[in-house]
Amino acid sequence: MDEEEQTPSKPAQAKPSQVPSWVTLGFVLGALFVMALPRRGTEEARLPARDAGPERPAKPAAAPRITTIEAVFAAWDRYAVWSNNTTEVALWNTDAMGYSDCYEVLKTSDGYYFRSIPKLTRPILTHGVVQESPLQFTETLRQRQEWLGEVDRENLKALSEAARQTLPVLTEEPQGK
Repeated sequence: MDEEEQTPSKPAQAKPSQVPSWVTLGFVLGALFVMALPRRGTEEARLPARDAGPERPAKPAAAPRITTIEAVFAAWDRYAVWSNNTTEVALWNTDAMGYSDCYEVLKTSDGYYFRSIPKLTRPILTHGVVQESPLQFTETLRQRQEWLGEVDRENLKALSEAARQTLPVLTEEPQGK
């Protein structure tokens, strides 16, 4: 048995590398991908373009219909602040997601007349209006200053009332030496 143990055994066969098969698979998949891409020189591309006329520019946003502002203002007119029978309002525009449609409103005995304006020229009314209003109302600068003056007087009155209630009242005069 010694002889058998000393006899060199046949070397084990080396396993073939799998790298070439993965490279081949990648090459085949790449070739299939390239074949699936559209070709640059297709028949449609070589044909002259159909004469569809000049390209039309993008359609501008539709102008708001006057009936819309009339209906909305009729429902919300109680919040309008008038000066010389005119006011300015901005209508909510769902396309622009903002108050972008501005109007000057004239009040007459026959009703309201609306004139489109590019932007509001008066300060926006920030008091006495419901948050969910589809209109932004305005007031004149003089009306704004009057309101702010009233607010200041009310605040001063409330502060002085609070001070009188919290400070002790002096009933005796301080004695001098």
